[in-house]
Amino acid sequence: MSSKTLNLTLRVWRQKGPQDKGHLQTYKLSGISTDMSFLEMLDVLNEELITNGEEPVAFDHDCREGICGACGVMINGQAHGPDRETTTCQLHMRRFRNNETIVIEPWRATAFPIMRDLVVDRSALDRVIQAGGYVSVNTGQAQDANCLPVSRTDQESSMDAAACIGCGACVAACKNASAMLFTSAKVSHLAQLPQGGPERARRVLKMIDQHDHEEFGACTNTGECEAACPAAVSLEHIARLNREYAKATFCSTEE
Repeated sequence: MSSKTLNLTLRVWRQKGPQDKGHLQTYKLSGISTDMSFLEMLDVLNEELITNGEEPVAFDHDCREGICGACGVMINGQAHGPDRETTTCQLHMRRFRNNETIVIEPWRATAFPIMRDLVVDRSALDRVIQAGGYVSVNTGQAQDANCLPVSRTDQESSMDAAACIGCGACVAACKNASAMLFTSAKVSHLAQLPQGGPERARRVLKMIDQHDHEEFGACTNTGECEAACPAAVSLEHIARLNREYAKATFCSTEE
């Protein structure tokens, strides 16, 4: 069956650089296939702009398979668009109506400065991981499965946390621009595994300190982060983060 086509009005955020004032620019597109992904639609827009001698819209992308987390934008006020557990590159144009107006903006957060158009600097997330989201001990070769027994519950919960792709949708969706879901995923992933045990307390203290240093906001448990997360990372990891932080703070005070 042949695909349908759409005529669209796009309201795209354009900003030349971090210090420039941005604005929403209106573009008209016609004949957009409903089989296209959202990023392919942006490719079509850029081809038209280049043909007309105009500057193409800058946007982040890489794998286009929902793995790398690079492609995030706000679509009609929703991080990654209207579909749950879906990245922008996995969103298809059949999700939109003919003659619809689509507003496309970058992530909005103090910790994510806009570099150009839809591109933001998300290196603050990298610095949170660098502060403690790793195992520094050389673990050598992989051990036999029965050498490091981990319960099935802990194993599955740890892997659910590890599914975080670091896209920043949780920050963009949060009214406080908090990165607590991201940070909790990194803490929770290692806190439930034997390899993460030796640095457990130091890890959570350092990562929370870096989170606050980057000027991410505080968590007020509204749940928008979980709703926007393409990897379906649960709020339960924030609860675990709070427990880990409380225990680590108590231990450091005792020492």
